[in-house]
This record gives sequence, structure tokens and C-alpha cells, in this order.
Amino acid sequence: MSSIRNAVQRRNHKERAQPEERAKWGLLEKRKDYKLRAADHREKKKRIKILKEKATDRNPDEFSFGMLNSKVDAQGRKVADRGNKALDVDVVKLLKTQDAGYIRTMLQIVRKEREELERKMMLSDEAVKVLGKGGKKAKHTVFVGDVEEQEEFDEEEWFGAGAECPAWNRPRKSEEKLEETGEKKLSKKQQEAKEVKEKEERSLMAKRARLQERSVAHLEAVKARERDLVAAEEELEKQRAKMNNTVGGTNKHGVKFKIRERKR
Repeated sequence: MSSIRNAVQRRNHKERAQPEERAKWGLLEKRKDYKLRAADHREKKKRIKILKEKATDRNPDEFSFGMLNSKVDAQGRKVADRGNKALDVDVVKLLKTQDAGYIRTMLQIVRKEREELERKMMLSDEAVKVLGKGGKKAKHTVFVGDVEEQEEFDEEEWFGAGAECPAWNRPRKSEEKLEETGEKKLSKKQQEAKEVKEKEERSLMAKRARLQERSVAHLEAVKARERDLVAAEEELEKQRAKMNNTVGGTNKHGVKFKIRERKR
């Protein structure tokens, strides 16, 4: 009979999953998880009980010579000596000198980079307006046949936009008239070629504007780095002067002091 009962396939009983309405609480804790959590809880209770017994049996009058040199911070944590040794004043002066040399070198590099960027930015009229710098205005030279044509030359008729538009993007009235009158005469292929050309020009203008914005942002970042290096150099020079007793300052207790000068 037992062999026949074992031959029949039985249902596999599995642990139930978390119900859908309680899915927000995460996975359902299984027995193996509960056993681990319960063992950890019992271990912690045992440890706390031992510590309580030690605290109860502690002698309030106990003394150790290590207590004389030990220190405790504001949070009650023990501050131990890490074995650090104070450097001599001469060694610190030497280190300050090397730091000042490094900062001075980096300041020269950043200053050269800033001057080079400003020189490049001067090539564009729009960059001059953004940075608020002075500079030479771009010129657009027009060649004529003789003196009479030079006297009769009309800037508004030739350039159209006048002095408001940049020289590299200044349209002509003659071109605008040709575009207005020639739109009807252009063939389909010419019209498509014209649209492609206009699209390329717009793309070039947008690319130039983005490049200009990136250049301005880069220049501002370099200027900020230069200001930080100048401030660091000034602070380092002040520290070196205090170490050489050539200027006054504030001590560790917040009291201001002055260098004693010889009475005249």
C-alpha cells in the first residue's frame, strides 16, 4: 500500500506570497528570515544585559593614570593622540614659501589663458558688446571707380542695414530687391538650392552664436579662477608676514594684536 501511495504525484505546498493589497509593504517575511531576525534580536538583548551588569558593578572610585592625559570633546568622545608632531617654524616657513611659488605659477598660467581668450573675443563685434570691452569697430571697405562715384556713394542704399548690423552679417538693399523681384522668376531647382543655402546660413549663424556663448562662459570661469588664486596668494602672504612678525593679526583666542614698533 505504501508503494502505491508514494507512486501517486502529490501537490507541492509552497509558502504563500504577499497579497496584492499589501504589495506596497514589500516582500512577505518567510520563516527563515524570521529565524535570522529573532536570533539577532536575542544576541543584542544578551549583550545589553551584560553591559548593564558591568555598569551596575562598576566602582565609582576607580582610578587609572591614563585618565590624567586623556581628553574628551563636547560630545563626550575620547580624543586620543594620533602621534602627530608639530613642525618647526623654519620648516613651516619653507613650506609656505613653496606654496606661494606654486600659487604664483598657476596664477601666471591662468592670467595668460585669460589674456588669450580676451584677444580672441575681440575679433567679434558681438563678443565686445557682451563683455563690455572697448575696441576697434569692424570696417567694411567698398571700392568704387572714381572720385565722382565716391561722392555719390550712398551707404544706406548699398548696405541696407547701416551701422547697426555686424559687418560679417550685413545685407545689401540691392540683394533684397533682387530677392523680392526674382522670387517669381526662379525655377524649382533654383528655389530648392536657395532654400538649402538659407538653411546652411541659419545653421552657421546658430553654430557661431553657440560658440560665442561657450567662449564667454569659459572666459568667465577663467576670471573666477584667477580671482580665487589672487585671494589665496594674498592670504598666504598675510600668513607669512604674521610668522615673520611684520604685521599684526588675531591670536587663537580671538584677541587682536599689533606688532611692537620702536618708539621714535
